[in-house]
Formats: sequence, structure tokens, C-alpha cells
Amino acid sequence: MQVGIDKIGFFTPNKYVDMVDLAHARNQDPNKFLIGIGQSEMSVADQTQDAVSMGINATLRYLDRIDKDKVGLLVLGTESGIDQSKSASLFVKTALKLKPEVRTFEVKEACFGLTVALMVARDFVRVHPEQTAIVIGSDIARYGVKTRGEVTQGAGSISMLVKATPSILALNNGHSAYSEDINDFWRPNDSRVALVDGKYSTQIYLDFFKKTFADYKKQKDLATKDFAAIIYHLPFTKMGLKANRIAVADQDETNTKKLQSSFESSKLLSNRVGNIYTASLYLSLLSLLENGNLSAGSLVGLFSYGSGAMAEFYSGKLVAGYEQELDRAADEKMLNRRQKLSIPEYEHIFNEALTDPADGQELTSDDEVGTWYFAGLRDHIRQYKKII
Repeated sequence: MQVGIDKIGFFTPNKYVDMVDLAHARNQDPNKFLIGIGQSEMSVADQTQDAVSMGINATLRYLDRIDKDKVGLLVLGTESGIDQSKSASLFVKTALKLKPEVRTFEVKEACFGLTVALMVARDFVRVHPEQTAIVIGSDIARYGVKTRGEVTQGAGSISMLVKATPSILALNNGHSAYSEDINDFWRPNDSRVALVDGKYSTQIYLDFFKKTFADYKKQKDLATKDFAAIIYHLPFTKMGLKANRIAVADQDETNTKKLQSSFESSKLLSNRVGNIYTASLYLSLLSLLENGNLSAGSLVGLFSYGSGAMAEFYSGKLVAGYEQELDRAADEKMLNRRQKLSIPEYEHIFNEALTDPADGQELTSDDEVGTWYFAGLRDHIRQYKKII
């Protein structure tokens, strides 16, 4: 029985910063950000968008095309949690009006969270093939204004429906995992911004890719040339480029061009959205599907990495007709709806979002009709509303 990804939904907030503007404001050569980091734009979340609201909005992209009564599991992966105890997925489940019998919880392991959710959902559907599962990665990457990590921020969510006989990507059995207790990135309980050792984290990411990629090929008796595409977790697109160079280092010209081309297709959305932590790998997948030229049956390798550190390499095969499940025009429209912020506007919005509003203060959103948003606290309980 094949189990895999049947639907993909994407959401990002309605504001962004242009990297050229940011470079000029920070007295940097724009090419340091455009080429050296590989980013051209960065989505910005104001006070009204958080992991919950973005997860709701991403799932709504496909919710009216599925049988909600068949959903038996909802898992949300995030490192931008809104409560130390209550799962963010419960807020999402309520907004989506899923039945009470749905099992739901939140998982955390830095940027590895959505991969954890996907693998749990895969195994759930294998045991319960008559049911489906919704998995969500939803995050706001924050390092702070005028910090070294500022250019690798972003905000967004990816939601996926996992089911038997999927319409997009059938997941293959097996994986290669590797983990170590490493302090390359972390966020203390008393901080809304992350702490990171950037150069160290990049090296660990690349080391873990080498280990898991080599081990997976050995396990499955595969060669690099067997993959039509290899996609990566992209905290910034240059990181994935470095890993892809490792992947093709010993390949002939034909295979090198093939994997370079697929990587270029996979990075286009991340280049405009920025880092969305748990969902970054799956934004790469969506970008590959929308911008690449892969045929049914193509083998796609996926490298997932979460600082701290946990990595996994696995693969899937594209299902015939997967293109019919995509809506590139709608994704482009969502990106184009965003308001370009001046640097002073961005700094104000960013810093304002580092604290919750006062209890009883009601927030309003300037996004489009139908968008869900965080509306403030009432008796210290988070409130979520839809723009009508």
C-alpha cells in the first residue's frame, strides 16, 4: 500500500522586506545578501500572525477539497510555540471544525518538526488506511533587528494531507537518521529570538547531510544518478546550494546539470519567503513541483535538518497527475499581495511582534477577507478570528 502526500497548502504573511533595501540600511553590499546568502525577499509577520493562524490559513488552501470526516490525526510541528503546555494544534483543529475524535498534538525538534509529523502520519495511515492525517509546519524565524542572522528570517506555513493512494508524492519505506547533542542553534524560554552559531550550524548541517545521504544510498542500493531531484531544508538558499554541490561532486555532466536544475527550481519560493523553520524543506518541495519539469515516477530525495541536532534523508516518487493538485497561480498571487515595507516600518513591526498585546486588547488584521489571524488575549486566552 502506498502512503504519502495528497495535498499541499502554503501560507505566508502579507508583508515583506526587500533584501536590497535591507542591505543598504545595514551598509552592506546587496550581493552579500542576494548571492552570498541567496535571498531576495523576506516575509514579515506582524502581531496578528503566529504559528496557529498561519497553520490554519495554509490548511484552508485545500480543506474544501477533502473529506474532513476521514481525518483521524492532526500534528503541528513548530519551534514558534504559543504556549508551554497546550498544543497549538488544538486551536487549529477548532478553527478547521474537525471532529472531536481527531487525535492531535504538537511536536518540536527545531526545523525537523514537520518531518517528524509527516513520518508519524505516514505510520498512522498505514495502520488506519481508511483515515487521513493533516500535518502542519508553521514558524516565524526571528533573530532580531541588526543581528548577524537578520537576513535569514522569514515567516510562513506548509500544510499537507497524508493518505493512502496519494495524489502527489508516494513515500518510500525507510530512511537514514542521524542525531547528536549539539549547540548550534537554540531559543531559551525567556527569549522570542533565537541564538545561533551560524558558521558552526552550517558545518553541522553539511556533515549530517553527508552522513545521511551516503547511508541512505547504501541502505537502498541507490546511486546519486537515480534521483531526479534532491531537495533540502533551506534556512537560506545558499545553505542548500552548498549541500547540493556535495551531492554532485563526483557526478558526470549530465547528472550534475539535472540535479543543479532541480535545485534551482526548489529554491525559488524560499528565495522570496525566507526561513520558515519546520516548513522550509516542504516549501522546497512545493517550489520544485511548481517550477520543475519532473515526470511521474521520478525519485525525489529529501534532506531534513533540525538544529540541536537531528537530520534525516528519505525519498518519495511522484504520482501520475501530481500537477493537477498544484495551484501555482494562487501561490504567486499570495506572494504578490504582500506589502513591501520600508526598513523603519519593518523594524517597528518586527519589534512590536516580540511581545503579546495587553490582556483585553483586540487586534485587527489588514490581510484579505477569509484570512485567520491572532486577535489578542481575553482573560489571558489566545483568540483567533477570520476576516469577514
